[in-house]
Amino acid sequence: MARIVKCGLIQTRCELSGNESVEKLKEHMMEKNLKLIDDAGQKQVKILCLQEIFYGPYFPAEQEVKWYSATEKIPEGPTIKLMQEKAKKYNMVMVVPIYEEEITGVYYNTAAVIDADGTYLGKYRKNHIPHTHPGFWEKFYFKPGNLGYPVFRTSYADVGVYICYDRHFPEGARILGLNGAEIIFNPSATVAGLSEYLWKLEQPAHAVANGYFVGAINRIGHEQPWDIGEFYGTSYFCDPRGQIVAEASRDQDELVVADLDFDIIREVRNVWQFYRDRRPETYDEMVDLLP
Repeated sequence: MARIVKCGLIQTRCELSGNESVEKLKEHMMEKNLKLIDDAGQKQVKILCLQEIFYGPYFPAEQEVKWYSATEKIPEGPTIKLMQEKAKKYNMVMVVPIYEEEITGVYYNTAAVIDADGTYLGKYRKNHIPHTHPGFWEKFYFKPGNLGYPVFRTSYADVGVYICYDRHFPEGARILGLNGAEIIFNPSATVAGLSEYLWKLEQPAHAVANGYFVGAINRIGHEQPWDIGEFYGTSYFCDPRGQIVAEASRDQDELVVADLDFDIIREVRNVWQFYRDRRPETYDEMVDLLP
């Protein structure tokens, strides 16, 4: 019998002016996402991932200390506690990306992973932090991750997380595969004209090179007051052959759902023996060479 797991991705837009209080913006985005989370539960989704820092706009479009107040503790904060209740209610694994406070002044771009019984399994902290393009001032907000590339053994699959800019780095994607990931979720915030041409190249390439599924999530719309570009949605799942098997629209709040056959992983890896044929003893230069 095939091992088929129904998985879901949620993409949403922030429709407010961006000048509201941090609390008001969080309320707005939480309300939107909670409706779609309930929809996922009713559709019996078994693994669900939200978009990058799902409960607010993409505030690294500016550098303002007020956004530090958007941070929460993990797992003690109210958002993760609420999502634990949702996970338990719907018997649904959840990947929940938020702005994490470790201690005052030390903040991370983080995704918490919650098992289907509501148990907090752990977190991934974004390792690669951009500060390169106008409107992507992330080093002002996020310390680089320090937890490596963990894989979470959930009730339905072994789950890895890579966040947004991480997807440009194949090294971590490989480590996630070596650590046993069957599916990688990449919650993102990326705009047209910058990296859209890479959106459907890099992540299917990771899927092929590592023989796992990928769920890629992007927010939607033009967020005010910055309007750094169009967040173009098109969240999707691709399989270990790099084929896109389900895709969301470009401009709608949406839950995209796919029935993923995890038995395909064995089938693909038995054909493409990339793990067997690796030569790690020849790769020292990869880490020794600078920059």
